[in-house]
Amino acid sequence: MSIATKTGDKGETSLMYGRRVPKTDHRVDAYGCVDELNSALGLARAASDDAATKDEILRIQKELITVMGELATAPPDLERYRGDGFETTTAAMVDRLTAIINKIEKSGRMKFKDWVIPGGSLASAALDLARTTCRRAERRVAALVNDDKNFNIEILRYLNRLSDLCWLLARKIDQTNGIE
Repeated sequence: MSIATKTGDKGETSLMYGRRVPKTDHRVDAYGCVDELNSALGLARAASDDAATKDEILRIQKELITVMGELATAPPDLERYRGDGFETTTAAMVDRLTAIINKIEKSGRMKFKDWVIPGGSLASAALDLARTTCRRAERRVAALVNDDKNFNIEILRYLNRLSDLCWLLARKIDQTNGIE
């Protein structure tokens, strides 16, 4: 089977379980932003010299696959999605990111007083790109939350926390490299 299915040539795409929607659908836009975020994090991971940072980014990238899968599933198909063994975004995932943020902040080495100009290093710039992409994904997901009272709010919380973590990791890398 070819990657070029041609099924999207008229501006539609399929969600999980085959539901056809316009490519302009808010759900498609949201998981597309998360996909871009995952790619930006891949760049940050490739650019980082720190093994612990690389490992954490890889774990986050794997979690984003969970987020994308859930976003790519229409609400009527979520029960089937879970029944097929797919995971959904959980409070535990959010709490894990929060714990990392708290650990970095409690180190006392990070001081925040001014705006940051991205580009201190390739790795920190990639994380800043990931952060801004994450914020866009967060805005797109917030629109879905407003449209569906049963939407899994943990997705929004996860992206909110992740953007904070990307910012902190970028500052930590710059600080480690002596970049103000």
